[in-house]
Amino acid sequence: MKLISTSFLNLLILSGLSLSSNALAQGNSFDELPDSLNSYTEVSIQLLNHVRTGKPTLELQKLLADVSKEDLNADLDTEEEKKAFWLNVYNAYVQILLLDNPELFDDRASWFGYNFFSSPQVTIAGHELSFDDIEHGIIRHSKIKLSMGYLDKWFPDEFEKTFRWKEVDPRIHFALNCGAKSCPYIAIYEADRVEEQLDITSKQYLERTTDFLEEENKVFVNRLMSWFKADFGGKKGSIQMLKKYGIIPESANPKISYIKYDWTLELDNYKDI
Repeated sequence: MKLISTSFLNLLILSGLSLSSNALAQGNSFDELPDSLNSYTEVSIQLLNHVRTGKPTLELQKLLADVSKEDLNADLDTEEEKKAFWLNVYNAYVQILLLDNPELFDDRASWFGYNFFSSPQVTIAGHELSFDDIEHGIIRHSKIKLSMGYLDKWFPDEFEKTFRWKEVDPRIHFALNCGAKSCPYIAIYEADRVEEQLDITSKQYLERTTDFLEEENKVFVNRLMSWFKADFGGKKGSIQMLKKYGIIPESANPKISYIKYDWTLELDNYKDI
C-alpha cells in the first residue's frame, strides 16, 4: 500500500519543508493524507536531496520513523525499491549525523560505549537501527560484520529478515558512504535505475582506486575487497569484477594487494549519475 501523496511531497519540496520542528514536538503527524499515493523510496530520495541542498529534513525523517513496518514492507515490494531505499537512507543519515556532530566520527572504532556505526541512532518504521544493522543486516543479508562475509548471523531479528535483500550484491560496497575520505561518492539511487547506477558507481570507484602494474603482474585495489572478501567471491571474484568493468585486461591474472583506507572525515562528497 502506497502512503505518501505526490502533492504532499511536492509541497514539501516547494516550501523547503517549512513545517517547524515545534510541530513534531507537539506530536503532530502526517496521518491525514490524501488517497493519492507515492512510495517510500521517493521519500528516501527527497531526504538525501534535502541533505545535499541544506534543506530541513525533520519532517521526512518523521515520515520514515512513523510508517508501520507492515506498510513499509508492502511499499518496498521489489528488490530494486529495497536497494534504492536502503542505500539512500544509509547515506543520508550518515551525513545528517556527522554534519551536525562531526566529532561522532572519532568513536567509530570504539569497542565499549558509543560507536558511530554500531550504536542505534536511525529510526525506520518505529525500529531503532545502527548503521551496522542497515549495512550488514539488511543490505548484506545478515552477515557477521568481522567475518569478511563468510559467516551469517545466527539469530537475525524479524525486522532484519523482513527487509533484507535476497542476496549479497558486492557493488553496494562502492555505493555506501560512511563519511571517510576513501569512501565512494554519494549518489542518489532510483528504483528504476538502481542496477545501472550500481554498475556506474562500481566502475567509477574501481577506476579511481585501482592501480594495475602490468609489467610486475600486480594490482593494487581498495581495502573494501579485503574486508568483505567473500562478498566479492574471494580474490578470484575480485579479479573477475576488475575485468568486468575494464579495469584490467581479460588476459590478466595479477597478484592482488590492498591499499590503505583513508579514514579522514570527508562530507558532502556527492556525484550525479
